[in-house]
Amino acid sequence: MSKRKIQKGISVAIGIVMALTSLTGCTQSSESGKVEVELVSYKPEAVDVFEEIAERFNATHEDIHLTIDSPNEAMTILKTRFIREDYPDIVGIGGDINYSNFLDAELFMDISDLEETGMVKQSYLDIDKELEFIPQEGVYALPYVANAAGMLYNKEMFEEHGWEIPETWDEFLTLCEEINASGIQPLYFGYKDTWTCLAPWNALAVGLTDSDTCNQVNMGNTTFTAAYGEVAEKMKVLLDYAEPNPYAYGYNDACTAFAREQTAMYPIGSYAIPQIKSVNPTMKIDSFTFPANEKEEDNVLNSGIDLQFCVMKNCKNKEAAYEVLRFLYEDETIQYYLDNQGGVACKEGDFDIPTELEGMRAYIEGDRMADYQDHHYPSEMSVDAMIQTFLLDDSETAVQTFLERFDTDWKRYNRDLIQKVQQYQQEVGNVQ
Repeated sequence: MSKRKIQKGISVAIGIVMALTSLTGCTQSSESGKVEVELVSYKPEAVDVFEEIAERFNATHEDIHLTIDSPNEAMTILKTRFIREDYPDIVGIGGDINYSNFLDAELFMDISDLEETGMVKQSYLDIDKELEFIPQEGVYALPYVANAAGMLYNKEMFEEHGWEIPETWDEFLTLCEEINASGIQPLYFGYKDTWTCLAPWNALAVGLTDSDTCNQVNMGNTTFTAAYGEVAEKMKVLLDYAEPNPYAYGYNDACTAFAREQTAMYPIGSYAIPQIKSVNPTMKIDSFTFPANEKEEDNVLNSGIDLQFCVMKNCKNKEAAYEVLRFLYEDETIQYYLDNQGGVACKEGDFDIPTELEGMRAYIEGDRMADYQDHHYPSEMSVDAMIQTFLLDDSETAVQTFLERFDTDWKRYNRDLIQKVQQYQQEVGNVQ
């Protein structure tokens, strides 16, 4: 589950209008003779960081002036601007369904001739490729920073009780039983906010299914009933170790409970750490990859692209835009962003890993990562609400009912995409 979910619906219409009027147009020469480059980022929480980055760039470049805007509801603003054909030069967005839709609309430039694309960890290049509805030749995004999700745990509590980090599903269940026996709550979910259901769902799914499951379904090679059975069953098992009535408490409640040591573990992403630390600034947190499998070597870290940069196809000055990307991809610039916003660098190199993600280091450095499955789900399908309904269903047929609905709703909300993908497959097959 990416952080963008938490910030849904923050601003009002008047804010959007004001932001629209304040943003400049596409690349053009300014009165000073400098080439103007505009970058619009979807991360308003990083506005101060981007302002500093822009200042550093402008202080070291005589011929280019960079403006970075990070408005509230940036995706709404971008979509409105795209309709008006009022494009920025570069956009900073997440690796999710929005990226897929924009790429499918042929809005982005192929930047495969940019040297920095060869510096990206292979997992994140693969994630972007799997976000393509139809396979594209070239590279259309420069992955910048990623987040990671699995299990956060209270480090001091684990050390005090001598609990060991589990590496398999059976070891995880044994750990939950040990924590229970000590009189401590093993897990806290906060399922009242339906999007939180996606946190353990995604963490389980990356280990138990293929990373391109959604595309395989679109091609007609499998079904969600076949792919998601074990994921659904293990989601049910987790409820045995949940807080009483997890549907009565939301995300903020879960963060607060974990911060106040009312639970030993919290299945959530790294994006929750600032919220937890706001309640307990001195809390020692660590994390581990969700041990979904019976063998450790089969486990995969749930990590998605939190921020990446794309050059608009109609950018008037490609070289100026590339110079901005080169500056953004300098080690010093990336580390400055990480120091202020946290996360994991998508670039290969010796970057600091947050202490709270130390337990995931082997997976990060070993490039054993796969994207959040919900980055492929259409928002209209409301998969988070479907999962919550499924978890509330105590009937013997709950898993079957849920999986059948998943398949049915997928076809309903992806009818045109499925047709497009299968038509492409047919054309490729005929050519071969």
